[in-house]
Amino acid sequence: MKVKKKPVQRVKHVPQRTCVGCRDVLPKRQMLRIVRTAEGVRVDLTGKLAGRGAYMHDRRECWVRGLRGALAHALKAELTADDRSQLESFMNTLPQDTPTGTAETNK
Repeated sequence: MKVKKKPVQRVKHVPQRTCVGCRDVLPKRQMLRIVRTAEGVRVDLTGKLAGRGAYMHDRRECWVRGLRGALAHALKAELTADDRSQLESFMNTLPQDTPTGTAETNK
């Protein structure tokens, strides 16, 4: 009697990223990407813009910590006043207390 071997199912690799605000590691899809481009720093809702990127939660407290200096360090660039105001206006649209990993843009 021959015994058939069952094929081994592979576990799909899930990319992990670290939040620059709180240093928590989560799947890439649950984070918001901020990218440094030639035009300046922008929030990348698609996750596909070219440029140096950094990741943060969709929690306001992470953004406050990140804007203090960790984000500029991660992007290897100084944030201009325009960049900072654009990021702060996006931060103000985020809910105050959102559970970790529920980014509205990454459904």
